[in-house]
Formats: sequence, C-alpha cells, structure tokens
Amino acid sequence: MVLAEHAPGHITGFDIFPAFIDQFNNNATKLNLQDKVKGVVRSMDNLPFQDDALDLIWCEGAIYNIGFERGLNEWRKFLKPGGYIAVTESSWLTEKRPSKIEQYCLPHFPEMDTIAGKITQIQKAGYLPIATFVLPSVCWNDNYFTPMVKAQELFLEK
Repeated sequence: MVLAEHAPGHITGFDIFPAFIDQFNNNATKLNLQDKVKGVVRSMDNLPFQDDALDLIWCEGAIYNIGFERGLNEWRKFLKPGGYIAVTESSWLTEKRPSKIEQYCLPHFPEMDTIAGKITQIQKAGYLPIATFVLPSVCWNDNYFTPMVKAQELFLEK
C-alpha cells in the first residue's frame, strides 16, 4: 500500500490464500486505493502478464516458494526494457555459521546462499544489480519473531 501511495500506475498483488487477498483488497479500500491496487488469488508460478508489460516486479519474502533462480528467470520476460525487479531473500551473512542453524535452514531453504552468491545469480539471470541491503535485526525480532510467539500461543490455546 505504501508503494501505491507514492508511485504512479497500477499494482496487482498475488497470493494463493484467499484470506490474504481479501485483507489486501480491504486495505486498499480503507486507504482509497482500490482504483490503483487489486489483489488476485493466483500462484506466482503462473502469472498472467504479457511479455514486456511491467515496470516493476516486487516480491517480498516469497520468491523462495518457486525458487530464487527460477523466479528471476521466469519473471524477466514480463519486465519492460529498463524495468526493475525487487526481491527479498534470506541470505547468509557469513561463509561460516553455526552447524545447528545450517542444519535447520538448509532443508527449508535449499537455495539459501550468501549475498555475493545471490548477486551472482541475479547477474546470471540477466539483471544489473542496483542495490542490496540487510534488514536490521529489529525488523526480524520486533516484526517477525515476537509476533510469531504470540501467534503460536493463540494457536495452542485454540
């Protein structure tokens, strides 16, 4: 919604879960953005766009669902010349990490790599990397892990 408030054009959001799309469309209506923003129930591995149709593809924390390289390669055709792709991807910050963390992450995120490795994949897919950044730990702790603990408690109560 922040993007829609600050950028021209139309935004189509996708998710496979109808409840998430309902919330997305409700948020658009609450912010009077329903003419610019539309959510659609659909999988990201079957997008309905024509080649060279999009200025921007924005995928926040979800490209891993179809695979980082696969997403980069399959979605490139949808971008207009000079278009951009912006993705977030879990990445290792060092070459060495505790084995327990690696043992947990690798089965769930088999393509997880260092930022340098991800940049190489981006370039191999034909993109010119413009910028990368690491989210501050407060984003993970305050906005992800802490709410997750509360959600788990509520789930267990039910």
